[in-house]
Amino acid sequence: MASTINILFVGDIIGKPGLDLVTTMLKGLLEKHKIDLCIANGENVADGKGIEEGQVKHLFDLGVHVITGGNHTFDRWDMKKVYSSFKHLIRPLNFPKDVAGYGYTIYELKSGVKAGVINLQGRTYMQPIDDPFRSIDWALSKVNEQTKISFIDFHAEATAEKMAMGWYVDGRASVLVGTHTHTPTADARILPRSTGFITDVGMTGPYDSVLGMKKDLALKRFLTQTPHKYETATNEVRFCGVIAEVEIETGKCVRFEQLIFPKF
Repeated sequence: MASTINILFVGDIIGKPGLDLVTTMLKGLLEKHKIDLCIANGENVADGKGIEEGQVKHLFDLGVHVITGGNHTFDRWDMKKVYSSFKHLIRPLNFPKDVAGYGYTIYELKSGVKAGVINLQGRTYMQPIDDPFRSIDWALSKVNEQTKISFIDFHAEATAEKMAMGWYVDGRASVLVGTHTHTPTADARILPRSTGFITDVGMTGPYDSVLGMKKDLALKRFLTQTPHKYETATNEVRFCGVIAEVEIETGKCVRFEQLIFPKF
């Protein structure tokens, strides 16, 4: 058995442009980098607002093993049943306890190796849900009953909150990636106690936009301070992700690389 596993995380997939790029690229990336576990944030696949059942199945068919969510997870009201039906489609753990779905999952690879994947949502400048810091303490204790390998998608707005969470779990989690702000940061690194960390992976979607939205509509929002329908942009589509190599026995991250294609 190999002493490490390779994990690919795909940053927030935005609408059809992002999904089409993942459809085109993912198989090659999985083979080239010898990926054992593929995780993708899918909360924006359905035109920037949630994810539909057919898209969940499509991502799984492509080779994604676990799909994470965020604040748009339940924008499609009929997704509650879907989130309760797929064990490896997860939503932020720190939603109130009666919310549908799962906040973490244990994925067993073909080799028999198990890896825990946890989804959290921040509270700074976002909805006032349960405390993500105390929630992660509980989740890691559950994951560690079965495996040393733990991967956290922290879906949060504030850079400081994501950095604080990185330091909080350093040495206790294998990897923590930030999502939600749709803009890749340049701080991918392994923290002193061997946790892979990046403040934000960035989106897999159209960068000729404002965070994936058509520029003219986004500008109208700012200029008029009134709502405008979200429409996904289509140009300059990029794939943003990270690759982590994690020791099976210890759960330590030994390699952590940012992946952006094409480069800016």
